[in-house]
Amino acid sequence: MAKDSNIVHRYFKKKFEHAIIMVKVNPVVFKGVEITILPNGTIEQRELAFDEAIWDDLNADGFEEGSALEFNLYYSGLVQ
Repeated sequence: MAKDSNIVHRYFKKKFEHAIIMVKVNPVVFKGVEITILPNGTIEQRELAFDEAIWDDLNADGFEEGSALEFNLYYSGLVQ
């Protein structure tokens, strides 16, 4: 089994008045995905690279721990 497949990602979420932002972080290589869910159901996504300070940054920006299931439902387009 590949080493990358054994990683337990961490998920974060923040609700805004006009959007929800969810972030998936790979805690080993500090890379991830951010998705923005807009009120009309549109989902924007972007690949991101982080540094070791990501945990403090997410906390300072008001993100809360999120759910892998919820993130992946939106990411795969099964929920709008």
